[in-house]
Amino acid sequence: MAKNHKDISMAVIRRLPKYHRYLKELLDREVYRISSKELSLMMGFTASQIRQDLNNFGGFGQQGYGYNVEELYKEIQKILGLTTNYNTVIIGSGNLGQAIANYTNFQRFGFKLMALFDTNPKLIGMKIRDVPIFDIDELQEFIDENKIDIGIICTPKEFAQDIANKLTKAGVSAIWNFAPIDLKVPEDVIIENVHLSDSLFILSYLLSNQEE
Repeated sequence: MAKNHKDISMAVIRRLPKYHRYLKELLDREVYRISSKELSLMMGFTASQIRQDLNNFGGFGQQGYGYNVEELYKEIQKILGLTTNYNTVIIGSGNLGQAIANYTNFQRFGFKLMALFDTNPKLIGMKIRDVPIFDIDELQEFIDENKIDIGIICTPKEFAQDIANKLTKAGVSAIWNFAPIDLKVPEDVIIENVHLSDSLFILSYLLSNQEE
């Protein structure tokens, strides 16, 4: 029996995108059945860990058969909410904002980019993949007129909290933050802070210790 989602640890939830990615690779290779042992060799998790993770959401595998790859892929899509469409906006249309806007895989999984916003007059009026860049002063009105689920912050650190406040005030329920600051938002707003430098610093640590 599947657990209530509130009882499932974030460690398990953060592993789900990796399951989703590897299962898609298996389907692309026309592999439709796999054991937890075979999956563990691909993913770097133990077979026991895989069984424990997936048992949180219900019984997917069959003893002696393993997992039906297509069924498991579709179930994990549902668990991750990837069968729902989400309207998104990007605030900050510099290099990072434009790179995210150009990443077409997001749209394939239901994340529809509606608009970008910026303060730079040189960028306002431009389009990224036919998506317009508006003046930041138009943000509130745009959100009022379009149901926006996710705000993506790609601004410098000093502007990020103010943008988060504007987004939450306008009724956006989730924020994906790329500014190098941990933002404060109301309890009913979901936030995911992505600090790109953290991963690079961990890589630096591992490199320096390897050399020693």
